[in-house]
Amino acid sequence: MRARKPPGASLADSRETSISQRCGYSVQRRETRQSQYVSGFSAGAKQDAEPVARESLDRLNSRWLALMRAGRFEAAWRVSDRALQLRAGLDCSAWPRHEQFIWRGDSLAGRRVLIRCYHGLGDTLQFARFVPQVRAIARQTVLWVQPALIPLLETARCADRLLPLHAGVPDVEYDTDVELSELMHVLRVTPRALQECPPYIRVKPVDAARSGGALRVGLVWAAGEWDTCRTMRCEQLAPLAALQNVDWHLLQRGPALGHWCNGFGQLPCIETILDEARVLASLDLLITVDTCSAHLAGSLGVRVWTLLPYDADWRWMQSQSATLWYPSMRLIRQPAPGDWGGVVSQVIARLRAHLDGRRAVTD
Repeated sequence: MRARKPPGASLADSRETSISQRCGYSVQRRETRQSQYVSGFSAGAKQDAEPVARESLDRLNSRWLALMRAGRFEAAWRVSDRALQLRAGLDCSAWPRHEQFIWRGDSLAGRRVLIRCYHGLGDTLQFARFVPQVRAIARQTVLWVQPALIPLLETARCADRLLPLHAGVPDVEYDTDVELSELMHVLRVTPRALQECPPYIRVKPVDAARSGGALRVGLVWAAGEWDTCRTMRCEQLAPLAALQNVDWHLLQRGPALGHWCNGFGQLPCIETILDEARVLASLDLLITVDTCSAHLAGSLGVRVWTLLPYDADWRWMQSQSATLWYPSMRLIRQPAPGDWGGVVSQVIARLRAHLDGRRAVTD
């Protein structure tokens, strides 16, 4: 079988690129976009479906979001099963890639499986953990993945082959295909399975000298432009400068780095995402907004504090400060919509407690 040829679409070759930034979704459509690529819903499916089916998809999508936020995965997969039935027979090959559903409900066992990565770099890093489970049952697994991630994912040895994603047709023979994020549904992933997943990306840390035993902390404050609610203004981080015995490392990339005006922080040499991974592996802690760096640190097993808006993405569930996805990650949520000041206050309090604990051990 050969690939169904999708229309040309920009690829997620930059760490700053998010799913909706590529597809033109607005912040107002964030809830729909958050779930469609995992649950089996999409704007294209609803547009092409009959009115009754379209209304059903809307209701199912809302139900799926509520179930995932509550951690009721198996109930969510039953909702996805229904969505799979409703979209049967729809031809999505002319839709933008981010809206295309790929899996048709067939088994992957004993077959040559092409896994397409049609979303952001962070999403690919998050869902790559499921590829080895497919490899264990398939005849062959080929991961058609963003070129920027290939050197990094080679360390995970998750697939038989890694091919660079492009706007055309993959040059590989396969029996069936699936989009990477659909693997949650295919495998009917449980919360326990997520908790039992160890770090799956391994790199050699950069050689880094410590300054008098100071805590080495990375900082990322801006996410993709598609959802500005995830991004902080750099001046909101100015209070961090008052903390003593912390070496700050600015891992932010893109235009937001040029806006840094707080007068503290080192700029490590990072040209690729593999470079970033090696820098992260040398840190004691990463503090980041919800962007690719959070998933990279989590997949490496690096301690990371992820700063979330009040209405956070479904994958971070509700209220918890821990997350099933990454044992090394803690979530710090806005106490009220737009309240990044409250988040920074929590960060400072936690850092001071951590530094006091370190001093108590050494005294």
